[in-house]
Amino acid sequence: MADDSDLERTEPASPRRLEQAREEGDVPRSRELATCTVLMAAGVGLWALGDHMMRPLRRLLVAGLSFERAQAFDPELLLAALAAKLGDVLLAFAPLAGLLILVALGSPLLIGGWLFSTKSLQPNFAKLNPMTGIGNMFSANSAVELLKAIAKTLLVGVVAWKVAASQMDAVMGLGVESITQGTAHLGHILIVSFISIVGALVLIALIDAPYQMIHYANKLKMTREELRQEAKESDGNPEIKAKIRQQQREMARRRMMSEIPSADVVVTNPTHYAVALKYTDGKMRAPQVVAKGADEVAAKIREIARENNVPLLEAPPLARALFRHAELGDEIPEALYTAVAEVLAYVFQLRVYRQQGGSRPSAPTAVDVPPELDPLNPLSMPAQAPNNGVMQ
Repeated sequence: MADDSDLERTEPASPRRLEQAREEGDVPRSRELATCTVLMAAGVGLWALGDHMMRPLRRLLVAGLSFERAQAFDPELLLAALAAKLGDVLLAFAPLAGLLILVALGSPLLIGGWLFSTKSLQPNFAKLNPMTGIGNMFSANSAVELLKAIAKTLLVGVVAWKVAASQMDAVMGLGVESITQGTAHLGHILIVSFISIVGALVLIALIDAPYQMIHYANKLKMTREELRQEAKESDGNPEIKAKIRQQQREMARRRMMSEIPSADVVVTNPTHYAVALKYTDGKMRAPQVVAKGADEVAAKIREIARENNVPLLEAPPLARALFRHAELGDEIPEALYTAVAEVLAYVFQLRVYRQQGGSRPSAPTAVDVPPELDPLNPLSMPAQAPNNGVMQ
């Protein structure tokens, strides 16, 4: 049952899936909504701009019924006059054409938004498969499109019949009106009838637009396995990421271990913690932590220190404080300056003893560490627990 549920497309499309579909030119579209908005804009434009267009068209009609005698015998003059008249016609229709262009460009914003994709222009030979075409002919989407076409035809037909029946008396009365009055009345009847018939398409558009959104969402639904695979591709395979983190820790540990031979001293707990310190007079403002670790890592630090004759000093409170409050590669906290200075003084004395001989210096037995920096002290400052003592 679990395997079957993983293969069912029950999950909404992820943002990445939606973005990929958009890049491929696949967005929800409603042809009925676009057609309805353009036709409604045309009807409203004719109503609002009718007088503005009729005046120049009337003048062009009058001017076109008369021409000079020279134009009748010179085809070039006649063609030039026709070209000028055609330019005037286009100029008269320019406001309506501009309105329709703006509406046609703005209608995609109602559903799907603007989209510029070249992938949809690339040839796809899979669409030439006749079996796929036959399957699309008998698909649920084709059935819905057929029902929409039938409903649209019936609705527009019924509304057109109602409008024609209601305007029958007005049309019959045009014969008794003057030419000017009748022409204006006829234009009014045509515009009202056009807007009424196109208004019937609003119902189809209001049904088609939500359907296209739902159909698009269902088409892009994903299975749980696809979501998991996408998460792996986006965030990376957890197993691979774990291996990478492990390799990074190993590399960081090797770099840390390579710094121990150059350290001045290793402060120990004596067995749980080990912190290696280094200080170069004139180059460092304060001693730095070059290595630190707990348990097995601490044992490895002590082993490398012994092999390279790096002094080991048992100072449990100081080791704990350095391990908790000093980050790898950073300078020690100012509150530990006095304690570390005491340790380094012993180390430098020990270095002189090894080089020149004499009396062996005594290792400090009680290094003064502020109570608030010792993790075992009740007054210690809260800090994040170390990650198994490897390194922070």
